[in-house]
Amino acid sequence: MSDPNLYLDAFPSWLKTLGSDVNEFAPLLHAKGLSEEQRRLIVGSINYLFKSLDLIPDGVEDLGYIDDAFVLRVAADLITREGEHLGGILRRLSSEAKLILSFLEGDYTRLESYVRTLTKGAARGRTVDEIIGDAAVRDSFLGDVTSWVASYQVPTFHRDEKTLVKLRSFLDTKLPRL
Repeated sequence: MSDPNLYLDAFPSWLKTLGSDVNEFAPLLHAKGLSEEQRRLIVGSINYLFKSLDLIPDGVEDLGYIDDAFVLRVAADLITREGEHLGGILRRLSSEAKLILSFLEGDYTRLESYVRTLTKGAARGRTVDEIIGDAAVRDSFLGDVTSWVASYQVPTFHRDEKTLVKLRSFLDTKLPRL
């Protein structure tokens, strides 16, 4: 792990921008030139916001939404690897995923693998396949995304190395072993 201050500066800022990041990321579902797998990664990573059992429960002080920010960035990184012509929000989030790689080191592969499984998942009774394949389900999903963004309140993230230790511990415990 590099200088802890890098993470203690970046992670709280990601929590501050999570709502706007999701707001910019969701419309990519309709972007031209994306493969089916790229669309599935977009939907899976956003649908993760609605999972009741995610890696770190949303109510956990300091950490509750950082896993959501991580998932979005890892998904963007996976998407951009498949299509380097993509820019904007994808390029920024993908670039920020490099900090997660530095933070998690060898466990980044476990997080990446977990993000890939989200393309097969469901939340709020909607599967990724249903969201992609059914316009009414997709519209409902995007409406829920808009509501989530409007209601999102930035949680705390204390600039303390103990917070980073807790974060690594949560992820080490919860991420499936390869």
